[in-house]
Amino acid sequence: MDGNRRFARSQQIDKIEGHSRGFSKLADVLRWCLDMGIREVTTFAFSIENFKRSNEEVEGLFNLAREKFSKLLEETNRLDEHGIRIRVIGNIELLPADLQRLIATAMLRTENNDKLFLNVAFAYTSRDEITQAVETVMKHYEDDDMPPTDINERLLEACLYTRHSPPPDLVFRTSGETRLSDFMMWQIKSSVLYFTNVLWPQITIWNFMAGIVAYQRDRRHLEAYKRENRLHSAQLDKSSDFYSLRVQRFLHKMDANRRKLLSTTNTKIKGGR
Repeated sequence: MDGNRRFARSQQIDKIEGHSRGFSKLADVLRWCLDMGIREVTTFAFSIENFKRSNEEVEGLFNLAREKFSKLLEETNRLDEHGIRIRVIGNIELLPADLQRLIATAMLRTENNDKLFLNVAFAYTSRDEITQAVETVMKHYEDDDMPPTDINERLLEACLYTRHSPPPDLVFRTSGETRLSDFMMWQIKSSVLYFTNVLWPQITIWNFMAGIVAYQRDRRHLEAYKRENRLHSAQLDKSSDFYSLRVQRFLHKMDANRRKLLSTTNTKIKGGR
């Protein structure tokens, strides 16, 4: 969702209003995705690097996030109707406590929906995600009786925030920037990259469709590479006993701990209000 601030400058409106228009545009894009049968969307809403912006802008973004997540919680029946599941990926412990509660509530409330997955990268960078995966393994593997030989690329990949998601097919970046800005660097090695000059709040269905056409054009060139990756993953699974009881027990425990953290965040902060 890049270009909100430039859009605000071009329209001579406040920066936060530009970000608000960007969040509103996300709702349009999700409708287009639903209409086209796209089942999973990940949006980069707030980078850890954004903490370096002015206190006024950061707090404005947090207030906007509070507003949007609160509105989502008021419309959970509509989310259920469309089968939309909200998943926030990122280091949410860096966020204010009340915003953590809203995020945890939205994730828990929609966790049984399975038609469209909306992943919101918030307080996220790819470097931090990989660091968190390494820390998760190093913290727990001894307790789960896992030998060092189990710690490899395949296990780290399974410990990322996106462990239950397939790799992205298409990365769509607006505003004319042709860099990836520390976004899902592990996951996008076989993704089609599409860059457009249009600013995010101004994106239309036709801009969106141009990205889809680019993906359809380029995906056939990536099929052989994707097959090699799948074969490589299968070989890693076999050589590292990825599907052994001890590794799967470790991953099940990690999932349970992550959900417990959400539940604790939700309950603890509610009780402290």
